[in-house]
Amino acid sequence: MPAFPTDLERQIADAVGALRHGGVVAYPTDTLYGLGADIFNESAVERVFTIKGRPRGMPLPVLLADAEQLALVTDLVAGEVPPLARTLAQEFWPGALTLILPRSPHVPDLITGRGWKVGVRVPDHPVPRELIRRLGSPITGTSANRTGGPDPFTALEVRRQLGDEVDIVVEGGPPPAGHASTVLDLTGPSPRIVRVGAIPKQRLEAVCGTLL
Repeated sequence: MPAFPTDLERQIADAVGALRHGGVVAYPTDTLYGLGADIFNESAVERVFTIKGRPRGMPLPVLLADAEQLALVTDLVAGEVPPLARTLAQEFWPGALTLILPRSPHVPDLITGRGWKVGVRVPDHPVPRELIRRLGSPITGTSANRTGGPDPFTALEVRRQLGDEVDIVVEGGPPPAGHASTVLDLTGPSPRIVRVGAIPKQRLEAVCGTLL
């Protein structure tokens, strides 16, 4: 377990306590500030939609502490990670790559917009990974802003947009880089880029071959 400065350690402990009781917290990641709730607590996930003003039916990305937690949220044949997903995880996780994979039936419909896919990522930032480890559950990884609002790079920007609707805003650790993650869909016959973000297409093609 990483060692954190005293103030950040207190914030992390408080945030985990809030998450365990159905709270919603904002936290820094390697990309932007994220808005987190325990993905298996449907009332907490409902609050995420309400706070953001996000329409139900829009999927929420999921953050993991490590690649081993894929088994909690994806429908893997015999518990095996698809070879390409494993290769991409080894190459880019922790990091700014979101992989879209078949969802586990245990993942609430709210998270996936009632679809059969789930977007997952392991962030390259110690704070969200520690929140997830201590909570023992993946958390939502949507940006901590109003839907359509400016990307949140700082705790101050989170507070400007969301006010006191968030239970805790964690400050500390490396600042976000300010670029959203790249999203890659692995559920079809060939990998498909859904969004180009922090990881350029050329780096992915070096691993996957030609992408759509």
